[in-house]
Amino acid sequence: MAKSFMDKYSDSFYFIFRVAVGLLFMQHGIQKLFGGLGGTKVESLVSLFGLAGIIEFFGGILIALGLFTRFLAFISGAEMVGAWFIAHAKQGWIPIINLGELALLYLACFLVILSQGPGIYALDNLFEKKR
Repeated sequence: MAKSFMDKYSDSFYFIFRVAVGLLFMQHGIQKLFGGLGGTKVESLVSLFGLAGIIEFFGGILIALGLFTRFLAFISGAEMVGAWFIAHAKQGWIPIINLGELALLYLACFLVILSQGPGIYALDNLFEKKR
């Protein structure tokens, strides 16, 4: 019974997942680019922190909308790998200790999005060739 329910609504659950990941990721960009949501605004957009803010803000919005989904999941995942090595790994390899668990969790989310693509209710579907 549970399996048939999950099979029936798996596309809808994936849609919710993609939108939630995108909007949550966007909030990190808001912190960096605008100093909002309790964050600190970057001094220069032409820095690693500035680039991270741009990827997080615009990438998060576009992933939530399902536009350039796979490309942005790849770029965002690469940013999370960079965040892990630049900011967290030097403090040790255990994520909960080096505060890198969120970077790894986002990486896992972006790998799922990269493998699954935009899914339903995505703007990418408007540009897909009709078969």
